[in-house]
Amino acid sequence: MVLQQITAQIKRWFPVPIAHAHCDGPCGVYDPAAARIYTEAVVSMTRKILDLQPPSAQNPQAMATYLNTMSRYIQIKEEQAQKAKEEILILWTDYFKPQHLEQFPNLHDMFWKAAKLCSACKVEVNLQHAEELLAAVQEIHQVFWMTKNRTNVPWYKAS
Repeated sequence: MVLQQITAQIKRWFPVPIAHAHCDGPCGVYDPAAARIYTEAVVSMTRKILDLQPPSAQNPQAMATYLNTMSRYIQIKEEQAQKAKEEILILWTDYFKPQHLEQFPNLHDMFWKAAKLCSACKVEVNLQHAEELLAAVQEIHQVFWMTKNRTNVPWYKAS
C-alpha cells in the first residue's frame, strides 16, 4: 500500500508524456531481407542434414562427431526458422495496413502460410518445405516493395 502511494506521488511529480505511434518504429525500418537471409539458412541447413552420412557404428569417435554435427545443424535450422517466423510476423502485424489488404486481398493467407511453413521447417527435415518457405518469403518480399512503389530492389520480379 505504501509503495503504491510512493509510486503515485512520483508519477505526479514527474509526469511522463503520452507518446502516440502507428507502429513500433519509424516508417521505413521494415525490410523482408532479414526473413530471406534466415530462410536461406534454413534451406542450407536442411540440405546439410540430408547430405550428412552416418559413420559406421564400430567407430565411436566418428559417431560422436556425426551426432555433434547433426545436432548443430538441427539447432541452427530451428533457430533460423524461428527468426524467419518472427520477421514475417512483424511485417504482417506491424507494417501491413488495411489499405495494403485492399491492394493485395490474399495478404493474410500469404503470411499465414509462410508462418506455418516456418513451423514446419522447425519440426521437420523436409527440403520441399524449406524451398516452399523460400518462395513464400520471396512473394512477401515482392509485395512489400510493391507497397512502396519500388521495383529496383534485389530479388524483385514484377508479377
